[in-house]
Amino acid sequence: MEYSEWEPVYLEIVKDLDLDISEDENSVRVMKALTLNSNLVMDGVLAELIGRNVTVFGDAGSLEDDIGKTEPCGTLISAGSATERVLEAGVVPHIVVTDLDGNVGSQIEASSSGAVTLVLAHGDNYGAVARYVKEFTGPLILTTQSRPFGTVMNYGGFTDGDRSVCTARHFGAKRILLEGFDFERPRLKAGDDSERSMKKLEWARRIIYDMNPPDVDIIRH
Repeated sequence: MEYSEWEPVYLEIVKDLDLDISEDENSVRVMKALTLNSNLVMDGVLAELIGRNVTVFGDAGSLEDDIGKTEPCGTLISAGSATERVLEAGVVPHIVVTDLDGNVGSQIEASSSGAVTLVLAHGDNYGAVARYVKEFTGPLILTTQSRPFGTVMNYGGFTDGDRSVCTARHFGAKRILLEGFDFERPRLKAGDDSERSMKKLEWARRIIYDMNPPDVDIIRH
């Protein structure tokens, strides 16, 4: 997804969830400053890695059952906080898409095993960016939900799950299997607001399905 297509959706989300665009952009500047010596890579790496078939792992309660029912295939993309459970299931993702939520140690472990990590900086994760971003030793791509610039990319999407799908579509995936996705029951963490979490899930659903190109198949258990 090009930014010109994503921007109107982003502005709707900003209004709906009362986000501060300047805070999103400030967090990105912090991330850029902290990763000057990191193993930064660009689009070509993802273009080679993402094939026509992709499996995206979300963090819903059904994840382990989904993995057991249908063997993951193609390029394996783990959405942030699902990564710990994906690794525990014996699956090593090729790509991790994260805003540094959940067990970040597992995401760093996947990075050290060679996974390409797409790290998102936004207004709510300054602290996590400052604490963790320099710990990723594998290939790293910096991302924003606001306007991209320089080495900071935006392939569309808002939550880790739908950004994973948007990234797969951006690089040519035609069949995307969703494992561990539930748009009705958020997996709440300590301190989460259930109403806000439901709004995020609804945005994820809209981005994955309502914005899906007709030539891409989305398959969900």
